[in-house]
Amino acid sequence: MAYYYPEPSHTFSEYLLVPGYTSEECIPDRVSLKTPLTKYRKGFEEPAISLNIPLTSAVMQSVSNDTLAIALAKEGGISFIYGSQTIEDQAAMVRKVKNYKAGFVVSASNLTPDATLADVLALKKRNGFSTVAVTEDGTATGKLLGIVTSRDYRVSRMNPTDKVADFMTPRAKLVTAPKETTLKQANDIIWDHKLNSLPIVDDEDHLMYFVFRKDYSSHKDNPLELLDAEKRYLVGAGINTRDYAKRIPALLEAGVDVLVIDSSEGYTCWQANTIKWVRDNYGDTVKIGAGNVVDKDGFRFLAEAGADFIKVGIGGGSICITRETKGIGRGQATAVIDVAAARDEYFAETGIYVPICSDGGIVHDYHMTLALAMGADFMMLGRYFARFDESPTNKVMINGAYMKEYWGEGSNRARNWQRYDLGGSTKLSFEEGVDSYVAYAGSLHDNVEASLYKVKSTMCNVGVTNIPDLQRDAKLTLVSSVSIVEGGAHDVTIRSTSSHKG
Repeated sequence: MAYYYPEPSHTFSEYLLVPGYTSEECIPDRVSLKTPLTKYRKGFEEPAISLNIPLTSAVMQSVSNDTLAIALAKEGGISFIYGSQTIEDQAAMVRKVKNYKAGFVVSASNLTPDATLADVLALKKRNGFSTVAVTEDGTATGKLLGIVTSRDYRVSRMNPTDKVADFMTPRAKLVTAPKETTLKQANDIIWDHKLNSLPIVDDEDHLMYFVFRKDYSSHKDNPLELLDAEKRYLVGAGINTRDYAKRIPALLEAGVDVLVIDSSEGYTCWQANTIKWVRDNYGDTVKIGAGNVVDKDGFRFLAEAGADFIKVGIGGGSICITRETKGIGRGQATAVIDVAAARDEYFAETGIYVPICSDGGIVHDYHMTLALAMGADFMMLGRYFARFDESPTNKVMINGAYMKEYWGEGSNRARNWQRYDLGGSTKLSFEEGVDSYVAYAGSLHDNVEASLYKVKSTMCNVGVTNIPDLQRDAKLTLVSSVSIVEGGAHDVTIRSTSSHKG
């Protein structure tokens, strides 16, 4: 006879937080949302990677490309670049994120003096950078001969065949700095000489790095930005359980900081085999998350397999129809609560804290706070990020309103069969996701700032100023269907047409 759970599984909308005592010290500006991304020995060491905000973007074609990854890293979260593309294209996206922002940037656009204006324009179109280093051999570390920026040419008054040597700013007119220059010194030189970029050269005048004015300004505007030891943005990438032996080395060469196995169901031998391959080849130096699971058994399996974090949730995504088509899954709130208890039990036994990620089921902003209170260390969001300017999809007009395209990895449009791989044929036999639209919402920065202010405000209502205290002190209550109705506007006629969602 099958096992029957004694209680039904619940969604986030079926719970409310009960307020606690709020002291004068507890104000939103003092709330920290820092949270671990990878496993660690809690109480004895710091995590190898932590997030400054508990948000990650989903491993989806319609969500996580390099543009969104850069925008989210500026806020303090991390994106997982989608894996349902060629290895070369995914690695290129990772490389763009790692090269976009750094204290010392290896030049990504390089030409020889014999190149032409057409070459400059083609290079700018391909990688988006306006600063081109002109070196003796056309490499990022060649002898520096000059620089070309948009101020050095006028397309309307020049010929595409004009040589770079004729219009570049030559080496003799460049302000440079030696290899011993610190980042602070470099920024001082930039300000003193009113530069947009400063080349760093070695003793033989070979180009080593650039330091850019915009990077200094960006850091001041984004104090929570998520950076590695070299001041580059952190970025993750999704992998599958088929081509990982080829994909992972390419992603690591591109500079990826963390990987995650992208799968609709993680309690499988294929995920364990993938993690084992990583540990056998790279030890603990490569960080890899796994999932998805919805109960204690699934968590324990992946934790013992060596996962650095574990994703929770099956069938709760807004574009996911796995529950409809296959009849598997669990209410997201119940799944998070159950897996969080398993995580704490595993920590008590081993001393190793394996963070868990709530993936799916977030409809309103307050659901974020509930997920954290129920034990999630961070969340993975798809629909939420798909609405923003920085997502890779088209903005279209539908019935007089702007929308953004949004489709699931299990849809016919994505055809990401590897995500649903059960060891059989290499095709998508039936759909587990839909193709849809979501309401356009503007910039990522403005929306994330507003959403997380709500989270911080609610945490102050509970009487806490950090996520661990929220998980320890929060009081949660189930609500009835009548109580849910009572919680919204009712028995009145609304004058405004603005949405009350969020």
